[in-house]
Amino acid sequence: MTHARLTPLVQSLPATVPFVGPETQERARGAPFTARLGANENVFGPSPRAIDAMAETDQWMYGDPESHDLRSALADHHQTTPDHIIVGEGIDGLLGYLVRLCVAQGDAVVTSAGAYPTFNYHVAGFGGVLHTVPYKDDHEDPNALFSEAAEVDAKLVYLANPDNPMGSWHKGGDLVEAMDALPAESLLVLDEAYVDCAPQGTALPLAFSDPRVIRMRTFSKAYGMAGARVGYALADPALVSAFDRVRNHFGMNRAAQAGALAALQDPDWLAQTVASIDIARTRIAKISTDNGLKPLHSAANFVTIDCGRDGAFAKAVLDGLVARGIFVRMPFVAPQNRCIRISCGTQAMLDAVAIALPEALSDAMKG
Repeated sequence: MTHARLTPLVQSLPATVPFVGPETQERARGAPFTARLGANENVFGPSPRAIDAMAETDQWMYGDPESHDLRSALADHHQTTPDHIIVGEGIDGLLGYLVRLCVAQGDAVVTSAGAYPTFNYHVAGFGGVLHTVPYKDDHEDPNALFSEAAEVDAKLVYLANPDNPMGSWHKGGDLVEAMDALPAESLLVLDEAYVDCAPQGTALPLAFSDPRVIRMRTFSKAYGMAGARVGYALADPALVSAFDRVRNHFGMNRAAQAGALAALQDPDWLAQTVASIDIARTRIAKISTDNGLKPLHSAANFVTIDCGRDGAFAKAVLDGLVARGIFVRMPFVAPQNRCIRISCGTQAMLDAVAIALPEALSDAMKG
């Protein structure tokens, strides 16, 4: 055999990935970044209890395939039962399983143009047909999403609250009202990755057994464990049990399970981290206004900054920051691509941004 016999579907897919990692960019530029502020990681790190728990874990054993202890603790945390919870390799992994469960070739799926691209990546990988609606005033538009879902008979409707890449959010009660228009045969995939950073009232105030929605949560953001890859979903038990038909039962490593469990049991560290994120958001906003730019209100662990022109100008600003050792990203669909996005960081990291941004802006304006 001279080559692998790829499926026609895989052969039809573009040779692209949702994100180019900062490590790839560092290798290309031949130097590390001074400030790693593009991946919405939590630079304040995990709870010391989580670090200790991971270090003390016996790694010669596979992780518990049922994540029993973590699921039980999450059930107590959310005042529900473990059969409402599925644990997986980050929200990205859970999205892949969900798409595999629900989407066959030709099935319609709805999302917002420019929303989190990994969901789209999974849909394409299973042959789904992606339909998009535009943002409205830099917010995802639930009414437009649900209307489009009815129009195309969508299996899944993806909505992030708070939103990535804009940092905007809807009140949970407003989403409940909008769900009156969600088609009966469509499942709302509500990505709440950033909800721990958001104002009270952002989380969806519906019973976890509501079959219309599956909620995705993560330990990658406020809990500071992005590298451990721990996500979970809250949903009706019938949907949760379906994941067992397709998931990688040994996908969750033992240290990650132990670390997440310990992090969940340290609410004081979480509160301290959320406070640090809020301080960083305020600092990023001030840096942007000091340079004549407009920060958007954010309920996430990053701030999206309106550069005031078009996508080409914003890309020039981004390139100028990267050249100066500041790793940032930007939305990739107009009109959101008039912005750049800076993750929350330490004081030293944001000091570096404050020095680099005016220089990057000056170069972009000359170009």
